[in-house]
Amino acid sequence: MSPGTAADRSRPHSTEPHRSLRRGVLALAGLLLIGWLVPPLSVWSRHYEFVEALQFSFLAIVVPALTVIGSPWSLVGLASPEPQRIDDDGQRVAPSEPLRPIDRLAGGRRRHPEAWRTIGFAALYLAGAILWRTPLTVDALKRHPWLSLVEAATLVAVGVGLWLELVESPPLTPRSTRPTRVALAAISMWVIWILAYLVGLSHGSWYQAYPHRAGTGLSLSADQQLTTGVMWFVSACAFVPVVYWNLVRWLQSEENPDEELHQLVRHERIRGRTLGPDRPSP
Repeated sequence: MSPGTAADRSRPHSTEPHRSLRRGVLALAGLLLIGWLVPPLSVWSRHYEFVEALQFSFLAIVVPALTVIGSPWSLVGLASPEPQRIDDDGQRVAPSEPLRPIDRLAGGRRRHPEAWRTIGFAALYLAGAILWRTPLTVDALKRHPWLSLVEAATLVAVGVGLWLELVESPPLTPRSTRPTRVALAAISMWVIWILAYLVGLSHGSWYQAYPHRAGTGLSLSADQQLTTGVMWFVSACAFVPVVYWNLVRWLQSEENPDEELHQLVRHERIRGRTLGPDRPSP
């Protein structure tokens, strides 16, 4: 056998994350989730519309995004701690231990990249976001603080489902193409912007459970404008980078096939070969 064994020649997959960085991102997601569900932030969210909107934005956007980027699957025992490995021939090296649920899910996502699955997760996310921004539910959150736990569970769950379709969370990778990811991120951002603008452009109180008395606290107009601003800002900070990154990578990949073809033609000419049918020998 050659000096380099198969194990020596195998190498970690190029998309394997830096574990320490991802663990830090995951810890930040947990701290933000807890911080918005306990005082003082949970109390402030029941007194000011803009704080409640900020709580929604973090639960629906920031916490799910950081959770997916943090890739907690191996940490909680749902995925193998052994990174994906590829040998020199480009073949996946079989893991040394049985596959775990997330490992099997990752394989299933690669085998079934149907667009309707991606659209389904996006639809669930948008439905959850719209549900928890309607006047009925926001007023209920004001009167019944315990509902914030239900809100958090719902928004984080559907948010994780969406972000798994937008960014990598090893061993899970997005099943959709980059143009699809651009469209999903843009549509999600626009829907949240629309929900924010409905509040900001309203002439009356959008959420009746939040009273505004003249001369005390924030005015109705100021509270609504701040509500619109924080939802717009947080969603833009989260989704615009996804749109930009995938658009740039997609445009680059569109150029690569032509460049590879040109290189192939040049190499064939240098080596004295033709790309047409073989000529008969003399």
